[in-house]
Order: sequence, then structure tokens, then C-alpha cells
Amino acid sequence: MNSFYLRNFLRLQNFSSEDILFLIKYAKKLKFKKIINKEKKHLKNKNIVLIFEKESTRTRCSFEVASFDQGAKITYLNTKDIHLGYKESIEDTASTLGKIYDGIVYRGHIHKNIKKLAKYAKIPVWNGLTESFHPTQILSDIFTIKEIFFNKSIQDIKIAYIGDSKNNISNTLIEASNLLKFKLSLISPKEYLPTQKFLHTYNIKINKKLNNILLTEDIEKGVYQADVIYTDVWISMGENASKEEKKINLLKKYQVNQNVLKSTCNPFIKVFHCLPALHNTKTIYGKKIIQKFNLKNGVEITDDVFKSNKKIIFQQSANRVHIVKALIICSLIKNISF
Repeated sequence: MNSFYLRNFLRLQNFSSEDILFLIKYAKKLKFKKIINKEKKHLKNKNIVLIFEKESTRTRCSFEVASFDQGAKITYLNTKDIHLGYKESIEDTASTLGKIYDGIVYRGHIHKNIKKLAKYAKIPVWNGLTESFHPTQILSDIFTIKEIFFNKSIQDIKIAYIGDSKNNISNTLIEASNLLKFKLSLISPKEYLPTQKFLHTYNIKINKKLNNILLTEDIEKGVYQADVIYTDVWISMGENASKEEKKINLLKKYQVNQNVLKSTCNPFIKVFHCLPALHNTKTIYGKKIIQKFNLKNGVEITDDVFKSNKKIIFQQSANRVHIVKALIICSLIKNISF
């Protein structure tokens, strides 16, 4: 049963575990069909608009390639191309685009904006990232985990997310853990752990009975017997620069390095990163932060750990295409055959 047809995709919690696993199964089929060059174009004559208030590499490219592969036409709009919320209300923009396009991808800041866009567009709206949630990224991560750990059920997997746990990746991991029941540790200094207020505001429930989600400042406790160590950049795009020094000084000891990997007591530990990664001095910003704060061999992840796990990290990245392709098809085509 295709539960995605003509529905918005704003966060994982709006769907069931069966829905999520269905989408991943379909993405796996689409990936195989592309590899053997037997992909069927389901989206001919469909028009999709990408509204990006925040820059992107992987999200933009994955939605564009997925659309092109399937025969859809796309329009890309950034803040210079559109008057969204400045000279034209979100409601009016949504009403206009909803009569021209078949679907909207939104990547921006405030989550309530995508909710408003979805309410008035009357066509499927897909979340390419907001400050609260990043569902297509986490779907890609779960897809990658199922590929790597093909002999384990998702409920038997433990993910240890380390760094800033007050961001869209950790929020969406919490939702995914609630749905799919894998074990999740969020490991951060107290200032960057999710608050009860946040969990209540977004109706996120940590299941104490099953005890599958742990919030902790203790690195060794959080990563012990993990299958996957997951991290993300500490300073997000557009974040207040004045907070940079305080934040990085608090997070310095939460860098993913060899000591963290050893603390898992798992010789087969895998490392995920949703990219971009500040693992060396080959970027202007990475070099600046490493030198300014006297960090060793990287910022949130060391260069040696990144390089030894880069095959998996770029597998995560490439799988975004297949996940968003499955999502778009299921949202716009009612009957999906395997």
C-alpha cells in the first residue's frame, strides 16, 4: 500500500514504520534498476520546483538527478529568485506554485514555514531540510545501514550520535528511533542535549519502557557497543558567529577520533557523517577553525577516521538520490509495482 500518494513529507513522525520501510525497499529496487540501466521513467510530464533558502550540494543534486532520471522537469529558485515571505506571503507563493507544479521541495530555516507552504500549495511538499528536521537525510542513512548490516534487523542496530544534539539530524534520528525501534544514544555536553521542552513541543516521546534512546554527556557510556558512530558539523550555515567560540570549546572533547572508536569496544564500528565534513585544512573555514581552536587533525571528525570510513560516508551521500527518487514517485504516482 502506497501511503505517500499526494501527501506532504515534512517529518518522519507523520508516517508509520511500515511506510518508512516500504519507501526504503522501493529505493533499493530503484537503485538496482539504475545500476543495470533498466530504470522506468514514472515522472514524465511532471514539473517540480526546488525552493532553496539555504545552499546545498547533496540535497539539490539528489533531487535534481532523481527528477531527471525519472523524466520530470525541475525549476530551481533561491532567495534571489523568489519573494517568499519578503514581497509576497508564503500563502500567496504556495497558491501560485501549487497551480503550476506537481510538487515542491523546500530547504530553509523555520519549520513552520514549510508547514504553511504545505497547507496552501495543495500539492505534495517535501522537506529538503529545516532547522528542526532533515528527513531525507535520515532515510538515506537508514537505507545505508540496511545495506551494510544486511544480516541484522534494524531493531538490533545501535547508533551513537556525538556532537551537537540540538540540530535537525539528531531530532530526526529521535523520530526514526521511535518509529523503527533501533537503539540511539545522543552524546553531547548538557548545553547541546535536547531539552524536555523541545521533546514536548514536537511531540517526540522517548520510550523509557523499551529504553532504546539515551541522552548523555558521557562519551564512553554513549558509544559502548555501538554499530554506528554518527556526527555532523558543529557550526551550521547561517548560525550566529558570536556563539562559535563558546560552542566549539564545549564540543572539543566530542570530536570523533580513534579514542572514541576504541570506546565502542566494537572492532567493526562504522562511522557516518552527513557532510560537509571539516576533517582537514583543505577548506577555508575548516583551516580557520582548526588553527583558531588548536584542534588536532580535524574539527568534528579527525582526518584519519574520515578517510578510513569515506567509502561508507559517500555511500550515505549517493543513496540520497535513490531515497528522494522513491519519495517523489510514491508521492505523485498512486500505484507502485515492485
